[in-house]
This record gives sequence, structure tokens and C-alpha cells, in this order.
Amino acid sequence: MLGSARPFDPVAFEIGPISVAWYGLIIATGAFLAYLLVNSEAKKRGLPKDLFADLLLIAVPIAIISARLYYVIFRWDYYSQNPSQIIAIWEGGLAIHGALIGSVITAVIFAKKRGLSFWKIADVAAPGILLGQAIGRWGNFVNQEAHGGEVSRSFLESLMIPEFIINGMNIDGTYYHPTFLYESLWSFAGVALLLYLRRVNMRRGEMFMTYVIWYSFGRLFIEGLRTDSLMIFGVLRTAQVISIVLIIGAIALIIYRRKQGLADRRYLDEERSPAASDKKGTKKKK
Repeated sequence: MLGSARPFDPVAFEIGPISVAWYGLIIATGAFLAYLLVNSEAKKRGLPKDLFADLLLIAVPIAIISARLYYVIFRWDYYSQNPSQIIAIWEGGLAIHGALIGSVITAVIFAKKRGLSFWKIADVAAPGILLGQAIGRWGNFVNQEAHGGEVSRSFLESLMIPEFIINGMNIDGTYYHPTFLYESLWSFAGVALLLYLRRVNMRRGEMFMTYVIWYSFGRLFIEGLRTDSLMIFGVLRTAQVISIVLIIGAIALIIYRRKQGLADRRYLDEERSPAASDKKGTKKKK
């Protein structure tokens, strides 16, 4: 493919004057499959029926808004000059770190109001969150964004990836690193790891912390290949800084919670137990 034609139309289909973009459709698909995975596990852990359905109704809109705000803030030099583009999320520009910040804050408040353990909810949700991220990255592929630096076609062929991906990484006659693919595969591997760790009676909260560390470690290196990184002071890649902070923070929190006796409960301890057993109690039961 030597030309610059897009291998995919970013519009999936149209209903009258409404155009449905592949970007949004892929993200929605990822969220739906993540919900199915999480909801299945929630039943085994004795969490209330429809808990995650209720949480998603609140968390998904907030995650989208916070993901966009995060992206816009770090690209304010552009959006201040093009304010009409701020709401154009169908063209891309949703930052995962922004979505996570909004989702975690929402989940903490939601859990507190329901009288449930945030850490238990987070542990159950962790594989689903990563699954949604793994699928969502393919929206970047369709939009031909979030790619890395220039490479040769022979390099891409050496990766033994499908032809349609190679063609999709030809943008205006130049081939680029498929960083969306690297991150997607890393995330899928993380999902497999977390599903395996479900068999291990891990301390409460540490399943979620493992997710944070795993994703952040991969993103730290993959971000270094990208050409569209959000920057801090024009020097530091924002995602790399956030990834380092999250890794250190997660490890420190694991140590702190263990020392303070806040992680005495374990992941499998209450399998199929009533949700009432998760009501807030003494410090040791958190």
C-alpha cells in the first residue's frame, strides 16, 4: 500500500443525519464486554445484584468527561484556539489516565454510599477495566492515531502481524509503530494474569493494585515510542510521569495497608457470601 488512502472509514454507519463512528462503537463494545466479565465475578463474590450496572450508569459518563478534560487540559494550546473541537470526542482524544481518575473517584463515593468496600469492588472490576482498555485501543487504530514513530514496512512485516494492521499503519505514505497494538496486547496479557490471580487468595485491594502496576509498567515504555504524547512543560511525557507515580504509589499503598492491618481480608474469603458481610465495620474489616 503505497498511497495515503485510509484502509477504514471512521464512520461505521449512518442513521439519517446521525453518523456512528467506529471509535465510539469500539469503546462501547469494550465497556459492554468488560461489564459482562465483571458482573459474572461480582455474583461469585456476593456483591449485590446489578451493583455494577448501577455503577456503570454513573461511572461511564463521568469517565468519558474526565478522560476528555484531561486530554483537553494538556492540549490547551490547541483547544483554546479551537474551542468547537473540545466536544469532538468521536475524533479521538480520550486519555485513559483521565478516565481512571474519574472512575476511581466515582467508585469511592459510590461504595461509601452503598456501605460496601471500595477495595472489594475495585478487585472485582480490575480485569474488566483492563479488558475494556485492550479493546478500546482499536478505536485509535481506526482513527489512525496514538501511533509511534516512523518505521519501514519490512519492520512491520517482521512482527508477523496481519496485513490489515500493516496497511492501517500507512499514514500519508509513511509507516508507523502500531503502539495501539502493543498496548492492546499488553493489556490482554494483563487480563489473563488477573484472571489467573483470581485463583490466588490475594489480600483485598491488591488485585486492583496489580492492575495499576501492570498497566502503568507497560504504558511507561510504550509511551516512549509515541509521537502524540501529552507533555508537561514541553519536556516530560505526561503518561510516563503518571505511570511512574502510579507504580510507586501502588507499591507504597500495598505496604502501608499491610502494616496498618487494612488488608487482612482476602479475595476469596467471602465467595458466595452475603453482601451484608461487606458492610463497614471495624478498622480490621476494611
